[in-house]
Amino acid sequence: MTATAVEKGTISVRLVGEALQQWRAQGQDCTALLTQAGIAPQLLNKPYARVSAQAYARLWLALAKAMDDEFFGMNPRRMKSGSYAFMARAASREPTLGAALDTALAFLGLVFDGLTPRLERQGGMAAIVIDEPAGQACRAFGCFTLWMIVHGLACWLAGRRIPILAVELHCQAPDYLEDYRVMFSSNLRFARPRSRLLFNAECLEQPLRRSERELKRFLAGAPANILVRYRDPRSHAARIKVYLRSLKAERWPDYEALASHFFMAPSTLRRKLALEGQSYQGLKDQVRRDQAIARLDSGAGNFTELAFDLGFADSSAFYKAFKKWTGTTPGQYRALMHPEQQPPL
Repeated sequence: MTATAVEKGTISVRLVGEALQQWRAQGQDCTALLTQAGIAPQLLNKPYARVSAQAYARLWLALAKAMDDEFFGMNPRRMKSGSYAFMARAASREPTLGAALDTALAFLGLVFDGLTPRLERQGGMAAIVIDEPAGQACRAFGCFTLWMIVHGLACWLAGRRIPILAVELHCQAPDYLEDYRVMFSSNLRFARPRSRLLFNAECLEQPLRRSERELKRFLAGAPANILVRYRDPRSHAARIKVYLRSLKAERWPDYEALASHFFMAPSTLRRKLALEGQSYQGLKDQVRRDQAIARLDSGAGNFTELAFDLGFADSSAFYKAFKKWTGTTPGQYRALMHPEQQPPL
């Protein structure tokens, strides 16, 4: 992964502070670590500042080395330096992505004390669940960090980004959420019975064909090559999604009108989106998917009305698209997410 590719994303300095929390709680000075990473220490006092993903990756490595803990001291037992490489090597030898995730999560369960991540399959959906000690909740940054390293590995093993459908956390919502919405999903829910990251189970059967040379190259580029998923909220793709969310689906512009809204030629906008690995159709699908999941989670029961609101010609087209996105029908999804609302047998 080149530095140029990573620099396309930026990360809030608030997450820098989150990463340093345990280090500072031990009475350690973070100035040297920040300077080593190329981050001006005074930025910690500027909550709206942002740093490059490359700088955050350098801080990650420096902090992990200083603490001998790749989980930044967020668990009573250290995730000693080299743990991620061992986990990735073990996972890459499995035949399928599902088996690889089972192996990776079982390893993390051995590493951590009282924190047990596992893969759960429910029909056409899968979830990376984090079981926490009774009466305790891992802080949001800890859950998101764990999911990031596992999901980042899974995406590399699969050779493609695995779309995240929704994220539920047992803890209360932190003060800052914007980067988490960009990194993971706009469908973030807090104070839920358990912490889990949901995705389509279809990818679990994908065979793995990563070579030892590819693995070495991946590990040499970590964590920068998983941080590249962090997208700048000011990117063209993010700005377009915000714009689409502000409109009813029936009023979404065609490509020429969209380009005009952002004061660009259509060819220029198409090129800029391509550089971000996006397309207009793909962005529309992402917004529809996220809005559909959010509406179902809030209790929407009229699927025909929901299909119309999302801009589908009819409910059958919506059902087909939703099944492609999530591996379940809208009704199955709602039943999985809200079992307490289902009538007794």
